[in-house]
This record gives sequence, structure tokens and C-alpha cells, in this order.
Amino acid sequence: MDWISLLRTSTGGVADLLAEGDLEAPVPACPGWTLADLADHLGGVHQWATHAVVVGDAKGAPTSAPRERSDLVRWYRESARNLVDVLAGTPPEATAWTFGPEQVAGFWHRRQVHETLVHLYDGLASQQRGREWVVAPDLAWDGVDEVATVFYPRQVRMRRTSPLDGTLRLVASDLDADPVEIGTQEPVTELAGSSAYLLLALWKRVVVDDPAAAGLLATAITP
Repeated sequence: MDWISLLRTSTGGVADLLAEGDLEAPVPACPGWTLADLADHLGGVHQWATHAVVVGDAKGAPTSAPRERSDLVRWYRESARNLVDVLAGTPPEATAWTFGPEQVAGFWHRRQVHETLVHLYDGLASQQRGREWVVAPDLAWDGVDEVATVFYPRQVRMRRTSPLDGTLRLVASDLDADPVEIGTQEPVTELAGSSAYLLLALWKRVVVDDPAAAGLLATAITP
């Protein structure tokens, strides 16, 4: 995937939303946050990831977002642009600090795209525009894989959650791909749907009606 192009597009979507949206609107998936708070978080994450690539550690200290709209939008665009420029100018195989299994800059190409896309959904949802969120199936399915191979193992390793009492098998209805499984125990619970729906379900952004699947998803699979 062209991660740099995807990152430019997704961060541009966030910036445009900040320029026109209600900054005081609550974010449904992030209790206590407004759209402005979401911008502060996401821009700070962009700065932190940039530091991880440039300096090589996790000690980045992002600057806080200003509250006035024009300054906030300018701050976010600069945070995003710096990240894109650093990643575009750094070979994916270059050494960088990450919280994933590989300590290479390419980790952040993928991670920051998915970070931005999920929070773009959050921002749109704060404006009652969640249905406008559109992600290509292969990209959304890669996000599902990231949860299964990076986030869930990390959550267990850091003892933020116990291993699942069962296995969640995710089946995409909109592309030809092998199911993704999270967990290794019986029973196996299958959840099928579009790749975008399954990605949002893993990040607790949508309601899942199946009781068994909902029970597994209620655990701390993701932070």
C-alpha cells in the first residue's frame, strides 16, 4: 500500500473537519472528549511518532493544541505534515523505536494511517456524519490484521487483559481473504461483515448484536 499517500489523505481529512466542524461537539467513542480534544490527542500522537523515528525513543513530549480554531487547524496541519515528511524521507527498513515486534520506521507508516483513519471516523461521528467514513476493504482488513497481530498480543503481554476465553474469528464479506482469528481457545465465535465494520467493531466504535462476539469484544483487545 502507498502508506504515505494514505497518510496525507487521511490527515488532510481530519484537518478539513477541524476547519469546519463544531469543535465543542462530544466524541461518542471517547467519553469526555470534544472534537478539539480529539485533535489535541491525534496531533500529539503524530508528534510522538515523529520523535520515535527521528530520535529513536518513546520520550517525545508533544506540544498542546491551541483552542482557537485557526491556530488549532494550523497546529494540526503542521504536526501531520512533519510526520509525513519524516516518514517519506525515512526508508521503511530504517531503525526506529516502536511498540511493535519490529523496530523499523515502516511500522509507523502503517500505524499512523490506521490511527488517523479510526480517529477520522470519531471526528465525523461527533458531527453526526459517521456514514461518510469510507475505507477501502483491503485497507480496513489490514487494520483488522494489525489488531490481531500487534495490539491484542501487546495487551496480553502488558497484562492489560487476560487471554480471551475463546477465539474470535473475523470473516470479511467484501473481499476474498482468509479469516483473522484473535485468541486460541474454544469455543470459536465467528463475526462476519464488511472489513470496515469489523475494524470499527474491534475498536469498539459500533454495536455488535451477537452476544458471544460482543462479550469477547468487550475485553481490552485494544487499548
